[in-house]
Amino acid sequence: MTEIRGAGIIGIGSCSPPKVLTNDDLSKIVDTSDEWIVTRTGIKERHIVEEGVAASDLAVIASNNALKSAQISASQIDLIICATVTGDMPFPSVSCLVQDRIGAVNAAAFDLQAGCSGWVYSLTVGASFVKSGMYDKVLVIGVDILSAFTDWTDRSTCVLFGDAAGAVVLSAMNPDEGVLGMNLGSDGSGGKLLKLEAGGSLKPASLETVQNRLHYIKMEGREVYKFAVKILGEASVKALEASGLSTSDVDLFVPHQANVRIIDAARTRLNLPPEKVFINAHSYGNTSSASIPLALDEAYNQGKVKPGDIVVVVGFGAGLTWAASVIKWTMPAI
Repeated sequence: MTEIRGAGIIGIGSCSPPKVLTNDDLSKIVDTSDEWIVTRTGIKERHIVEEGVAASDLAVIASNNALKSAQISASQIDLIICATVTGDMPFPSVSCLVQDRIGAVNAAAFDLQAGCSGWVYSLTVGASFVKSGMYDKVLVIGVDILSAFTDWTDRSTCVLFGDAAGAVVLSAMNPDEGVLGMNLGSDGSGGKLLKLEAGGSLKPASLETVQNRLHYIKMEGREVYKFAVKILGEASVKALEASGLSTSDVDLFVPHQANVRIIDAARTRLNLPPEKVFINAHSYGNTSSASIPLALDEAYNQGKVKPGDIVVVVGFGAGLTWAASVIKWTMPAI
C-alpha cells in the first residue's frame, strides 16, 4: 500500500523527578567514586523517584507536557503506546492508567516492552498507525523507574540508572515529513546478558527469589558494551538508507543515553562531529525507555533542532533489541 501521508511529531514533553543522586552520594553506600564512575560512563548524577512514585506518575506529567506543546486536548488522542519495562504492576498497563488520568477518553492503549529500545519501537509502531490512516493522533510515551529494580550493593550497575519519562504526540502530515525510515532488530540469543530474572511466570516472587536477590537488574556489562558500540552505528546507517539519506545528511544524532563512551564510539563510526550529537547522560544516567524522548525534549528546548532538520534517534536494550528512526523535524523552533 502506497503511503498517502506521513507521521511526525507535533508535541513533546518530559519529566524527571526532583531528587538527585550524585556520584558522591553513591560513594557513601557502595565502593565507588566520582572519578571511577565518570571515567567509565560519563555519568555524574541521576534523578531518582521518592518512595511511592510510580511509572504512571511520571508518564502522566510527560504526556500532559506533550499535549500542551502540541496544543491539543487529551480527547483528541486516538491511541496511547507506552514503552516501559517497569510498569506500576504487571497489569493493567501503564498506558491504560495514563489514558484514564489524562482524560484521553477516545484512545486505545497498550504497553510495549523492548528494553531501552522501547520508545523507538513505539515511535515506529505509532507512526505506522498514522501513516496507514487508521489513527490521526498517537501519544507515544517512554517511562521507566529503574531505581526500583537496582541492586544498590552492585557497583557495576547501580551507578548507571535513573528514572524519567518522555512523550511525543504524532500526527498526520506530508509524506516527506516526520518519521521517514527505520530499522528494528533483535538477537534473543543475547537475552541472558541483561535481565531481571524473577517476578514473571518462570520464577514468581517467593521467599527464595527475594533472598537470592533475583528481583534486581543483572547485566554482563562488557558484552553489552561491545554489542552497543557495534549496533548503534549499524542501525543508524540502515535507517538512513531506508530514508534515502546518508550520515552526511544528519543534523542531530540523539542516541540512547546509556554511557558516554558508547555514544562517542558510535559518533566516531558514523563520522559525526561532536556538535551534531546530543548527550545528557551526565545529568540523568540511563533512564531506559525514557532516555531518548527525554534527550530529544531537552535538545528541542535548547534550540538544537529546527524545522527541516534530519534527526536520527537510536537505542539498544534488553532482548537484545535495537531500533533506529530518521525524523525530518517539523515543530517550529523555540
